[in-house]
Amino acid sequence: MKIKKKRDALLSQKTIMRKIHLLLALFLFTFSFAQIKVLKNENLVEVGKENAIALYKKQNKYVFNYQDINNSNLNTYRSFYFHDLNKDFDQLYKMISDGFIDMPQSEIQLELPNDIIGLNFAKNYGQTTVQFVHYINKSKKHIGKSQFLTKNQVDKVFGKNRMKNRSSVAASKARTTIQPYEKTDTATEKSATKKK
Repeated sequence: MKIKKKRDALLSQKTIMRKIHLLLALFLFTFSFAQIKVLKNENLVEVGKENAIALYKKQNKYVFNYQDINNSNLNTYRSFYFHDLNKDFDQLYKMISDGFIDMPQSEIQLELPNDIIGLNFAKNYGQTTVQFVHYINKSKKHIGKSQFLTKNQVDKVFGKNRMKNRSSVAASKARTTIQPYEKTDTATEKSATKKK
């Protein structure tokens, strides 16, 4: 009888411990979701976009978003940012553009506030391309890679094609509103001869 009571007491203790563990697990599970906070929305303006790479801007902060092709899950998107303090945006664009003209033999690495970005130039189908290699948190263990981009695609991402389109539209409008000099000159001569 004593053995049976001890066994029942041990079983009831195990049952109580299981229930306590279950309650703790449920508490931790619900507590982890209770820590979600709504962050302030940064109103980012799209500078340019090409396929799975986009560039956004807010004041002097530029944010690159890209699909990480280095990850087996192709739904992984990563981002890195920098502040345009000393015309860094224009210098980065010039550095990439110069790489298309004179392709570097090795990766160019740039240190950003939180990350390191490598510019990897390569020939693909006889055309020079560039790839962003993202060393996440300045670690060589965690690396993200963008797709390879051509010069035209880089221009789209950096919003340079918009400037070209705007200037060509403005130039064509200017061409249509300005009359040829000869026509205005002959019209003046005709009016001058009529007055005589």
